[in-house]
Amino acid sequence: MNLNHTITASSTIRLSSVVSAKEIDNKMGFSARQFRREAFDGLMEPLIMVDDYTMTEPTFGAHPHAGIAAISVLFEETEGLFYNHDSLDNHLALRAGDLYWLNAASGAMHEESPKSAESARIRGLQIFLKLPATTSIASPNANHIQAADIPLFRSDGIKVRVVSGTTNGVAGYQDNLAPATILDGRLAGGARFSHSLKADSAAWLYAVCGELVAGFGPNSPTLRAGNAIALNTSAESQNLSIQATQDSHFVLINTPLSSEKFVNHGPFALKDCQEIAQAQASAKAGLMGQVERKSITNL
Repeated sequence: MNLNHTITASSTIRLSSVVSAKEIDNKMGFSARQFRREAFDGLMEPLIMVDDYTMTEPTFGAHPHAGIAAISVLFEETEGLFYNHDSLDNHLALRAGDLYWLNAASGAMHEESPKSAESARIRGLQIFLKLPATTSIASPNANHIQAADIPLFRSDGIKVRVVSGTTNGVAGYQDNLAPATILDGRLAGGARFSHSLKADSAAWLYAVCGELVAGFGPNSPTLRAGNAIALNTSAESQNLSIQATQDSHFVLINTPLSSEKFVNHGPFALKDCQEIAQAQASAKAGLMGQVERKSITNL
């Protein structure tokens, strides 16, 4: 459900309607709940897309990115290995709970696929985050953070993996090009978690399973499994309260607001159509590098 309007929760918060995921299933080892920025009344940006996916077979061959951070967050229920190759000469096996953060910037090639010979079942998020326009000519870079190195915030009935950014005094991976807080949280029924949203920031909250009540100002929308909302704060910081009415799993992504205009076309998010055309030509000419299937380095 998308009611296609914006609710003014208070003088300092703009809140989207509750959005239900678009369900995707290619019947060949890939299914996803997909959320795209167009469904959130302009309040999701600089997030462009989030897929909550299950993959059991290779689905996407080597493909280019430019102008975005392509972020892979594997949920803890992932089974088996997720092979990652890119044009930066990274050849890695991602495991349950891992983070792989690729800042494509001026352009990079990327490929991820489950090790299907071992009946891998990959559960996680693919996040596309728009990079600032000033990085469109920067060199790409990538970081792999293992699950054991992702810190936890714990309290009664609360377990939150601080994948990146900071919450409640716990700091995860910090990215200089794309500062974002990504939280992967589990709440027992009745538990309440709070996160401080900075002034002039955008937030996106998603109920993976269970049921959540999101509280801020006079509004407390309910999110059921497969629902998400987006919101913007203005000049004041705000406290976001997330309460579970039953055992629940949520994802919260909080970023600085961006007023930059851009064009999104597939795996590219750049200033205008001319830059998109240039990126397409660069990828076709091999100027973004190549993905070579070399031996995995961290088995």
